[in-house]
Amino acid sequence: MKKSVFRNRLTRLRKRLAETSIDTAWILQPENRRYLSGFQAEDGQLNESSGSLLISQRAAILITDSRYTTEAQKEARDFQVITLKKEFEESLPPLLRRLATKTLGFEEESLSWGLHRRIDRSIKRTSRPVKLMPLKGEVDKMRVVKESSEIDAMEASAHLMSKILEEVITGLKPGQKERDIAWKIEGMAREAGAEGVAFPPIVASGPHSALPHAVPTDRKLRSREPIILDVGLKLEGYCCDMTRTIFLGAPVRTFNRIYRTVRQAQLAALEKILPGIESTYPDSIARGLIKESGFGEYFGHSLGHGVGLATHENPRLGPRKPETLREGMVVTVEPGIYIPGQGGVRLEEMVVIERDGPRILTKEPHFYEF
Repeated sequence: MKKSVFRNRLTRLRKRLAETSIDTAWILQPENRRYLSGFQAEDGQLNESSGSLLISQRAAILITDSRYTTEAQKEARDFQVITLKKEFEESLPPLLRRLATKTLGFEEESLSWGLHRRIDRSIKRTSRPVKLMPLKGEVDKMRVVKESSEIDAMEASAHLMSKILEEVITGLKPGQKERDIAWKIEGMAREAGAEGVAFPPIVASGPHSALPHAVPTDRKLRSREPIILDVGLKLEGYCCDMTRTIFLGAPVRTFNRIYRTVRQAQLAALEKILPGIESTYPDSIARGLIKESGFGEYFGHSLGHGVGLATHENPRLGPRKPETLREGMVVTVEPGIYIPGQGGVRLEEMVVIERDGPRILTKEPHFYEF
């Protein structure tokens, strides 16, 4: 992305901070860190960070360690890169004094209790104590509506994943193991130039397909049973997410009806995804149709979610916490019906909301007309 994109995002964040009592923002979440700076490193695990940002009205600092200094300097051109020589809680107070920080806004969803306690003790021992205050998702709110460059990256991601999934579906045969298919999908994504998968591929057959987030096993595919394939990859940091349910041969009558119901619910919900509509409304349309068909108790999750630098972002298309849909949002539409012990069906498209409605980004065409 052009450097001006990151400068514009910094300007937007500073305007938002100016409306609060927070004078310095401390950004820890990897996706937010990349969104604001361009720094691409990922955090290996919860208690391990590749860096964080300090952003005030006049300064933009990226704090990292020697493992990432070179990459940070290359990728985060609008930031001063500082390499840690001490523990983070020892290095932070001098930086806050330099920035004349009085209130430090932190990402409460990304800060562990242990680090919060250490930082709080450290800054309270200084001659000019600093107040800690939650940022309340300020950067996440900025990311909800995608810029054109973000949509282009997600469209490319979805196009590549669609091609891979179509090839995989064409090659499915009874006797193949769920785990082998999942590994194949991941390998094909990397060979095709993806940065990696957006999440571990879900390949769930027969009774396993009744588990919305099933982990692939050594179970072998069988004829006439449902096979859920839920997949996604990353390009330029941006994710895609799509699901198809496949049958090898004609499904049994029950799953013929279940599939038809899920597809009708998906199409009906897609018609209601428009700018200005509350996010709860498409969910209610799909949920109502599934309930009328007698499967209401078997649709437990929300209709969909936002997608971007992370696979699951705001807005949420669910029965609670309504949010007004806007042009430029990218969301999934994925109703499902799951019968314990028997199997399930989920169908998922990823769409960008435009003036006249949703534009489908996931182009894999494998849908049945039962």
